[in-house]
Amino acid sequence: MDDYSIANTTKQQRIELIRSWQPEDESFDDNDLDIWEIYRDYIDGKKEIAECNAAISKTLEYFVEEDGGLGEG
Repeated sequence: MDDYSIANTTKQQRIELIRSWQPEDESFDDNDLDIWEIYRDYIDGKKEIAECNAAISKTLEYFVEEDGGLGEG
């Protein structure tokens, strides 16, 4: 397993990692999720990936609860 921690990557490597997660078909365009904004603190060396994931998870949980659950539009 590769170590993508801030201590073991350069900013350019972190950018390339996030870029590799961007779908080629740009399927994120259909929603308000901005992968670059979600991982901005990781790219800038302020938070690890797990911390960014935890933050967005809490945000998504809130919206799912507000909407009454997934698929209940």
